[in-house]
Amino acid sequence: MGPFTLAIDAKKSSLAVSDSSNRKVQNAQLGKKKFFASISTEEEKEFNFLRVLFEGIVAGGTAGVVVETALYPIDTIKTRLQAIRGGGKIVWDGLYSGLAGNLAGVLPASAIFVGVYEPTKQKLLQIFPENLTAVAHLTSGAIGGLAASLVRVPTEVVKQRMQTGQFASAPDAVRMVISNEGFKGLYAGYRSFLLRDLPFDAIQFCIYEQMRIGYKLAAKRDLNDPENAIIGAFAGALTGAITTPLDVIKTRLMVQGPANQYNGIIDCVQTIVREEGPPALLKGIGPRVLWIGIGGSIFFGVLESTKRALAQRRPSPNQHSDGPKQD
Repeated sequence: MGPFTLAIDAKKSSLAVSDSSNRKVQNAQLGKKKFFASISTEEEKEFNFLRVLFEGIVAGGTAGVVVETALYPIDTIKTRLQAIRGGGKIVWDGLYSGLAGNLAGVLPASAIFVGVYEPTKQKLLQIFPENLTAVAHLTSGAIGGLAASLVRVPTEVVKQRMQTGQFASAPDAVRMVISNEGFKGLYAGYRSFLLRDLPFDAIQFCIYEQMRIGYKLAAKRDLNDPENAIIGAFAGALTGAITTPLDVIKTRLMVQGPANQYNGIIDCVQTIVREEGPPALLKGIGPRVLWIGIGGSIFFGVLESTKRALAQRRPSPNQHSDGPKQD
Protein backbone atom coordinates (compact mmCIF):
# COMPACT_ATOMS: atom_id res chain seq x y z
CA MET A 1 0.00 0.00 0.00
CA GLY A 2 2.87 2.35 0.70
CA PRO A 3 4.35 2.51 -2.81
CA PHE A 4 0.85 2.69 -4.32
CA THR A 5 -0.04 5.64 -2.06
CA LEU A 6 3.19 7.41 -2.93
CA ALA A 7 2.51 6.86 -6.58
CA ILE A 8 -0.95 8.39 -6.26
CA ASP A 9 0.41 11.34 -4.28
CA ALA A 10 3.09 11.90 -6.85
CA LYS A 11 0.51 11.76 -9.60
CA LYS A 12 -1.72 14.24 -7.76
CA SER A 13 1.22 16.53 -7.18
CA SER A 14 2.17 16.32 -10.84
CA LEU A 15 -1.41 17.08 -11.88
CA ALA A 16 -1.58 20.01 -9.45
CA VAL A 17 1.64 21.48 -10.81
CA SER A 18 0.45 20.93 -14.36
CA ASP A 19 -2.95 22.49 -13.57
CA SER A 20 -1.28 25.44 -11.87
CA SER A 21 0.99 25.93 -14.85
CA ASN A 22 -1.96 25.75 -17.21
CA ARG A 23 -3.83 28.36 -15.17
CA LYS A 24 -0.81 30.67 -15.24
CA VAL A 25 -0.54 30.28 -19.00
CA GLN A 26 -4.28 30.90 -19.39
CA ASN A 27 -4.14 33.95 -17.13
CA ALA A 28 -1.19 35.28 -19.06
CA GLN A 29 -3.05 34.75 -22.30
CA LEU A 30 -6.15 36.44 -20.89
CA GLY A 31 -4.01 39.31 -19.69
CA LYS A 32 -2.51 39.64 -23.14
CA LYS A 33 -5.92 39.48 -24.74
CA LYS A 34 -7.22 42.14 -22.37
CA PHE A 35 -4.23 44.34 -23.00
CA PHE A 36 -4.39 44.07 -26.76
CA ALA A 37 -8.16 44.50 -26.72
CA SER A 38 -7.69 47.81 -24.94
CA ILE A 39 -5.46 49.09 -27.70
CA SER A 40 -7.03 47.33 -30.64
CA THR A 41 -10.52 48.79 -30.11
CA GLU A 42 -9.25 52.10 -31.35
CA GLU A 43 -12.28 52.67 -33.55
CA GLU A 44 -14.65 52.28 -30.60
CA LYS A 45 -12.57 54.55 -28.36
CA GLU A 46 -12.33 57.13 -31.14
CA PHE A 47 -16.12 57.11 -31.45
CA ASN A 48 -16.46 57.53 -27.69
CA PHE A 49 -13.93 60.34 -27.66
CA LEU A 50 -15.68 62.21 -30.44
CA ARG A 51 -19.03 61.72 -28.74
CA VAL A 52 -17.75 63.02 -25.41
CA LEU A 53 -16.03 65.91 -27.21
CA PHE A 54 -19.19 66.85 -29.11
CA GLU A 55 -21.44 66.62 -26.07
CA GLY A 56 -18.96 68.65 -24.03
CA ILE A 57 -18.83 71.37 -26.69
CA VAL A 58 -22.62 71.64 -26.93
CA ALA A 59 -23.22 71.49 -23.17
CA GLY A 60 -20.38 73.89 -22.36
CA GLY A 61 -21.39 76.43 -24.99
CA THR A 62 -25.02 76.37 -23.85
CA ALA A 63 -24.16 76.73 -20.17
CA GLY A 64 -21.65 79.53 -20.83
CA VAL A 65 -24.08 81.64 -22.86
CA VAL A 66 -26.91 81.25 -20.33
CA VAL A 67 -24.69 82.25 -17.39
CA GLU A 68 -23.08 85.20 -19.16
CA THR A 69 -26.41 86.64 -20.30
CA ALA A 70 -28.05 86.27 -16.89
CA LEU A 71 -25.23 87.68 -14.77
CA TYR A 72 -23.48 90.18 -17.04
CA PRO A 73 -24.56 93.28 -15.02
CA ILE A 74 -23.01 91.87 -11.83
CA ASP A 75 -19.79 91.16 -13.72
CA THR A 76 -19.78 94.73 -15.04
CA ILE A 77 -20.14 96.16 -11.50
CA LYS A 78 -17.35 93.90 -10.27
CA THR A 79 -15.04 95.02 -13.09
CA ARG A 80 -15.72 98.71 -12.48
CA LEU A 81 -15.09 98.32 -8.74
CA GLN A 82 -11.74 96.67 -9.43
CA ALA A 83 -10.70 99.15 -12.12
CA ILE A 84 -11.21 102.39 -10.16
CA ARG A 85 -8.15 103.72 -8.34
CA GLY A 86 -8.17 105.57 -5.07
CA GLY A 87 -11.48 107.24 -4.26
CA GLY A 88 -13.04 107.05 -7.71
CA LYS A 89 -16.78 106.51 -8.07
CA ILE A 90 -18.43 103.67 -9.91
CA VAL A 91 -20.61 104.37 -12.97
CA TRP A 92 -23.96 102.58 -12.95
CA ASP A 93 -24.98 103.19 -16.57
CA GLY A 94 -24.57 100.66 -19.36
CA LEU A 95 -24.36 97.52 -17.23
CA TYR A 96 -24.95 95.40 -20.35
CA SER A 97 -22.28 97.23 -22.34
CA GLY A 98 -20.38 94.78 -24.53
CA LEU A 99 -22.64 91.78 -23.94
CA ALA A 100 -23.16 90.87 -27.63
CA GLY A 101 -19.46 90.95 -28.40
CA ASN A 102 -18.69 89.04 -25.24
CA LEU A 103 -21.15 86.27 -26.10
CA ALA A 104 -19.33 85.83 -29.40
CA GLY A 105 -16.28 84.88 -27.36
CA VAL A 106 -17.97 83.14 -24.43
CA LEU A 107 -19.73 80.60 -26.65
CA PRO A 108 -16.56 79.14 -28.24
CA ALA A 109 -14.51 79.57 -25.04
CA SER A 110 -17.01 77.63 -22.91
CA ALA A 111 -17.42 75.04 -25.63
CA ILE A 112 -13.65 74.56 -25.89
CA PHE A 113 -13.24 74.34 -22.13
CA VAL A 114 -15.86 71.66 -21.51
CA GLY A 115 -15.03 69.96 -24.81
CA VAL A 116 -11.44 69.51 -23.63
CA TYR A 117 -12.25 68.97 -19.94
CA GLU A 118 -14.69 66.07 -20.31
CA PRO A 119 -12.59 63.68 -22.44
CA THR A 120 -9.43 64.63 -20.53
CA LYS A 121 -11.17 63.89 -17.23
CA GLN A 122 -12.47 60.54 -18.40
CA LYS A 123 -9.05 59.52 -19.73
CA LEU A 124 -7.24 60.54 -16.53
CA LEU A 125 -9.82 58.76 -14.36
CA GLN A 126 -8.97 55.58 -16.26
CA ILE A 127 -5.25 56.12 -15.61
CA PHE A 128 -5.24 57.32 -11.99
CA PRO A 129 -6.24 55.09 -9.07
CA GLU A 130 -9.52 55.82 -7.28
CA ASN A 131 -7.81 57.62 -4.42
CA LEU A 132 -6.38 60.19 -6.87
CA THR A 133 -9.60 61.27 -8.60
CA ALA A 134 -9.10 64.79 -7.23
CA VAL A 135 -5.78 65.01 -9.09
CA ALA A 136 -7.54 63.96 -12.30
CA HIS A 137 -10.17 66.68 -11.80
CA LEU A 138 -7.58 69.34 -10.95
CA THR A 139 -5.45 68.47 -13.96
CA SER A 140 -8.40 68.30 -16.34
CA GLY A 141 -9.67 71.70 -15.17
CA ALA A 142 -6.26 73.31 -15.72
CA ILE A 143 -5.87 71.76 -19.18
CA GLY A 144 -9.36 72.84 -20.18
CA GLY A 145 -8.67 76.37 -18.94
CA LEU A 146 -5.39 76.54 -20.84
CA ALA A 147 -7.07 75.50 -24.09
CA ALA A 148 -9.95 77.96 -23.62
CA SER A 149 -7.60 80.85 -22.72
CA LEU A 150 -6.74 81.37 -26.39
CA VAL A 151 -10.31 82.63 -26.86
CA ARG A 152 -11.08 83.77 -23.32
CA VAL A 153 -8.31 86.36 -23.05
CA PRO A 154 -9.16 88.48 -26.13
CA THR A 155 -12.82 88.23 -25.15
CA GLU A 156 -12.04 89.35 -21.61
CA VAL A 157 -9.86 92.24 -22.79
CA VAL A 158 -12.55 93.57 -25.12
CA LYS A 159 -15.31 93.02 -22.55
CA GLN A 160 -13.53 94.82 -19.73
CA ARG A 161 -12.46 97.75 -21.91
CA MET A 162 -16.11 98.19 -22.86
CA GLN A 163 -17.34 97.73 -19.30
CA THR A 164 -15.05 100.56 -18.16
CA GLY A 165 -16.36 102.84 -20.93
CA GLN A 166 -13.27 102.89 -23.16
CA PHE A 167 -15.13 101.73 -26.29
CA ALA A 168 -18.72 101.75 -27.50
CA SER A 169 -18.78 98.48 -29.46
CA ALA A 170 -16.84 95.23 -29.70
CA PRO A 171 -15.66 95.76 -33.31
CA ASP A 172 -14.40 99.25 -32.40
CA ALA A 173 -12.66 97.84 -29.35
CA VAL A 174 -10.87 95.14 -31.35
CA ARG A 175 -9.87 97.56 -34.10
CA MET A 176 -8.57 100.24 -31.71
CA VAL A 177 -6.73 97.80 -29.46
CA ILE A 178 -4.89 96.31 -32.44
CA SER A 179 -4.23 99.79 -33.86
CA ASN A 180 -2.84 101.24 -30.62
CA GLU A 181 -1.21 98.22 -29.02
CA GLY A 182 -0.77 95.72 -31.81
CA PHE A 183 -2.23 92.21 -31.90
CA LYS A 184 -0.57 91.46 -28.57
CA GLY A 185 -2.88 94.07 -27.03
CA LEU A 186 -5.70 91.53 -27.30
CA TYR A 187 -3.66 89.32 -24.99
CA ALA A 188 -2.85 92.02 -22.44
CA GLY A 189 -2.58 90.46 -19.01
CA TYR A 190 -2.37 86.95 -20.47
CA ARG A 191 -0.02 85.65 -17.78
CA SER A 192 -2.11 87.19 -15.02
CA PHE A 193 -5.19 85.68 -16.65
CA LEU A 194 -3.60 82.24 -16.52
CA LEU A 195 -2.47 82.95 -12.97
CA ARG A 196 -6.12 83.49 -12.04
CA ASP A 197 -8.03 81.16 -14.34
CA LEU A 198 -5.94 78.00 -14.26
CA PRO A 199 -6.14 77.72 -10.45
CA PHE A 200 -9.77 78.85 -10.58
CA ASP A 201 -10.83 76.26 -13.16
CA ALA A 202 -8.85 73.50 -11.48
CA ILE A 203 -10.15 74.25 -7.97
CA GLN A 204 -13.76 74.92 -8.94
CA PHE A 205 -14.20 71.78 -11.00
CA CYS A 206 -12.31 69.67 -8.47
CA ILE A 207 -14.54 70.86 -5.61
CA TYR A 208 -17.64 70.36 -7.73
CA GLU A 209 -16.71 66.86 -8.89
CA GLN A 210 -15.53 65.70 -5.46
CA MET A 211 -18.68 66.98 -3.76
CA ARG A 212 -20.82 65.23 -6.38
CA ILE A 213 -18.97 61.97 -5.79
CA GLY A 214 -19.40 62.26 -2.02
CA TYR A 215 -23.07 63.18 -2.31
CA LYS A 216 -23.80 60.31 -4.69
CA LEU A 217 -22.10 57.84 -2.36
CA ALA A 218 -24.08 59.13 0.60
CA ALA A 219 -27.42 59.32 -1.23
CA LYS A 220 -26.78 56.11 -3.22
CA ARG A 221 -28.39 57.63 -6.31
CA ASP A 222 -27.72 60.11 -9.09
CA LEU A 223 -28.08 63.81 -8.36
CA ASN A 224 -30.97 65.86 -9.72
CA ASP A 225 -30.64 69.30 -11.31
CA PRO A 226 -31.30 71.36 -8.14
CA GLU A 227 -28.67 69.35 -6.24
CA ASN A 228 -26.12 69.86 -9.03
CA ALA A 229 -26.93 73.57 -8.99
CA ILE A 230 -26.45 73.88 -5.21
CA ILE A 231 -23.10 72.09 -5.32
CA GLY A 232 -22.08 74.24 -8.29
CA ALA A 233 -23.00 77.41 -6.39
CA PHE A 234 -20.91 76.41 -3.38
CA ALA A 235 -17.92 75.41 -5.51
CA GLY A 236 -18.11 78.65 -7.51
CA ALA A 237 -18.52 80.98 -4.52
CA LEU A 238 -15.68 79.40 -2.55
CA THR A 239 -13.31 79.40 -5.51
CA GLY A 240 -14.30 82.96 -6.43
CA ALA A 241 -13.45 84.22 -2.95
CA ILE A 242 -10.08 82.44 -2.89
CA THR A 243 -9.00 83.82 -6.28
CA THR A 244 -10.23 87.43 -5.87
CA PRO A 245 -6.71 88.94 -5.47
CA LEU A 246 -5.66 87.23 -8.70
CA ASP A 247 -8.75 88.64 -10.40
CA VAL A 248 -7.95 92.18 -9.25
CA ILE A 249 -4.42 91.90 -10.66
CA LYS A 250 -5.73 90.51 -13.94
CA THR A 251 -8.31 93.31 -14.27
CA ARG A 252 -5.76 96.08 -13.62
CA LEU A 253 -3.36 94.69 -16.22
CA MET A 254 -6.08 94.19 -18.83
CA VAL A 255 -7.69 97.64 -18.59
CA GLN A 256 -4.52 99.73 -18.32
CA GLY A 257 -4.22 100.04 -22.11
CA PRO A 258 -1.13 101.64 -23.71
CA ALA A 259 -0.44 103.73 -20.58
CA ASN A 260 1.35 100.76 -18.98
CA GLN A 261 0.73 101.83 -15.38
CA TYR A 262 1.99 98.44 -14.24
CA ASN A 263 5.08 96.60 -15.40
CA GLY A 264 3.98 93.03 -14.98
CA ILE A 265 2.30 91.02 -12.23
CA ILE A 266 4.78 91.68 -9.39
CA ASP A 267 4.88 95.43 -10.06
CA CYS A 268 1.08 95.49 -10.18
CA VAL A 269 0.81 93.84 -6.76
CA GLN A 270 3.46 96.11 -5.24
CA THR A 271 1.86 99.26 -6.67
CA ILE A 272 -1.63 98.36 -5.49
CA VAL A 273 -0.45 97.52 -1.96
CA ARG A 274 1.73 100.64 -1.76
CA GLU A 275 -0.81 103.13 -3.10
CA GLU A 276 -4.11 101.63 -1.94
CA GLY A 277 -3.24 99.17 0.82
CA PRO A 278 -3.60 95.36 0.94
CA PRO A 279 -7.44 95.46 1.17
CA ALA A 280 -7.47 96.74 -2.40
CA LEU A 281 -6.56 93.23 -3.53
CA LEU A 282 -10.01 92.16 -2.35
CA LYS A 283 -11.90 94.83 -4.29
CA GLY A 284 -15.09 93.50 -5.81
CA ILE A 285 -15.07 90.33 -3.72
CA GLY A 286 -18.77 90.73 -2.87
CA PRO A 287 -20.04 91.00 -6.47
CA ARG A 288 -17.49 88.39 -7.56
CA VAL A 289 -18.61 85.79 -5.01
CA LEU A 290 -22.27 86.58 -5.74
CA TRP A 291 -21.70 86.47 -9.50
CA ILE A 292 -19.67 83.27 -9.54
CA GLY A 293 -21.83 81.59 -6.90
CA ILE A 294 -25.02 82.20 -8.86
CA GLY A 295 -23.12 81.57 -12.07
CA GLY A 296 -21.84 78.23 -10.77
CA SER A 297 -25.37 77.25 -9.87
CA ILE A 298 -26.71 78.10 -13.33
CA PHE A 299 -23.67 76.80 -15.22
CA PHE A 300 -23.48 73.38 -13.61
CA GLY A 301 -27.26 73.00 -13.54
CA VAL A 302 -27.51 73.75 -17.27
CA LEU A 303 -24.36 71.74 -18.01
CA GLU A 304 -25.59 68.55 -16.35
CA SER A 305 -29.13 68.82 -17.74
CA THR A 306 -27.76 69.40 -21.26
CA LYS A 307 -25.34 66.47 -20.93
CA ARG A 308 -28.19 64.26 -19.77
CA ALA A 309 -30.44 65.38 -22.65
CA LEU A 310 -27.67 64.63 -25.14
CA ALA A 311 -27.02 61.25 -23.53
CA GLN A 312 -30.69 60.34 -23.93
CA ARG A 313 -30.41 61.04 -27.66
CA ARG A 314 -27.56 58.58 -28.14
CA PRO A 315 -28.41 55.50 -30.23
CA SER A 316 -29.17 52.56 -27.97
CA PRO A 317 -26.81 49.55 -28.13
CA ASN A 318 -29.64 47.37 -29.50
CA GLN A 319 -30.70 49.87 -32.13
CA HIS A 320 -28.56 48.27 -34.83
CA SER A 321 -29.08 44.68 -33.71
CA ASP A 322 -31.03 42.21 -35.84
CA GLY A 323 -34.78 42.05 -35.39
CA PRO A 324 -36.66 38.98 -34.13
CA LYS A 325 -36.25 35.90 -36.27
CA GLN A 326 -39.24 34.84 -38.30
CA ASP A 327 -40.29 31.21 -38.71
